[in-house]
Amino acid sequence: MREDTAQEQGLDLEPPVRMEEEMEVMEERVVEIEHPLPCLSESDTQGIIKGRDLFGYVGIEAVLDQMRRKTMKAGFEFNIMVVGQSGLGKSTLVNTLFKSKVSRKSCTPNYEEKISKTVQLQSISHIIEEKGVKMKLTVIDTPGFGDQINNENCWEPIVKYVNEQYEKYLKEELNVNRKRRIPDTRVHCCVYFLPATGHWLRPIDVEFMRRLGKIVSIVPVIAKADTLTLEERLEFKQRIRQDLQANGIRVYPQKEYDEDAEDRILNDKIRENIPFAVVGTDKEHQVNGNKVLGRKTKWGIIEVENVAHCEFALLRDLLIRSHLQDLKDVTHNIHYETYRVKRLNESNANGLALSPLTLENGTLEKSDAESHL
Repeated sequence: MREDTAQEQGLDLEPPVRMEEEMEVMEERVVEIEHPLPCLSESDTQGIIKGRDLFGYVGIEAVLDQMRRKTMKAGFEFNIMVVGQSGLGKSTLVNTLFKSKVSRKSCTPNYEEKISKTVQLQSISHIIEEKGVKMKLTVIDTPGFGDQINNENCWEPIVKYVNEQYEKYLKEELNVNRKRRIPDTRVHCCVYFLPATGHWLRPIDVEFMRRLGKIVSIVPVIAKADTLTLEERLEFKQRIRQDLQANGIRVYPQKEYDEDAEDRILNDKIRENIPFAVVGTDKEHQVNGNKVLGRKTKWGIIEVENVAHCEFALLRDLLIRSHLQDLKDVTHNIHYETYRVKRLNESNANGLALSPLTLENGTLEKSDAESHL
């Protein structure tokens, strides 16, 4: 009777079996709710989904292999500047760093060492390939720096050169039709050579590093450190660190650029050893049956890559093996970005076009023919 009435009213009564199935489905839904998938709530802007929370293997880690393949195909650039007076072994140290004759002095036939009357910046580039990885290395030398009786303003051509490379890169970035890959001639690192006097920093050292430290990453080194005893070397390093702090000189790596605690621990060890006391040579000698890079003296052989003899290995690790990419990142994200913001603010104040490039002391840029002071 109830069924007839329901049919008359147009209602469908479901059989009991179907109702039982629905109850089972509801129970399953309840179970699913008890173990929800990781998701973002309305108040969250970012969530972390780790490997154990994923349904299965996604393949995100393969991005590292993709980046490696692209880097190996395209290669990368590294531009290093060496600054110091003549006779401190700049060319030899650069050759020792890259274990090849890459310095301008080594690559120039019949090279004659002449004291330049002015600071003239000269660069030479090489493609170095190791285990399939290509690097375009550019070494910028500064003959004439610190070699005159009057060295007033001898840092200005170097400041000018560094700023010119930033300006080149900026203009390429602002082009409507930009190159797919902008050539990078910016100075990623400046290795500054200090003579092993055993005293304090000279006025020219203080003035140069104070000015250049604002626009490029500076790594100071004590050249020909084998002329000092271990005690003299330790005292000299302490005095230099005191001078750097007293004069507010910023050398790489700066504390404010440490990204996390791990970076801070690594960089603190580096900062404790700055300036690096180094010895350079491209000659090999036999020591206990092994060939080692070293300098032979009447007291024995100074092994360049032996940390007990000098700190060349620490410098090499910093510049190439542990911090090369960071040097490039600091150049792009800190020094170049500071320059870019300053130039764009100047252009906004003067109109749409970029204003003429100025040196740090405010003088207008000179023509290429007058670029060396």
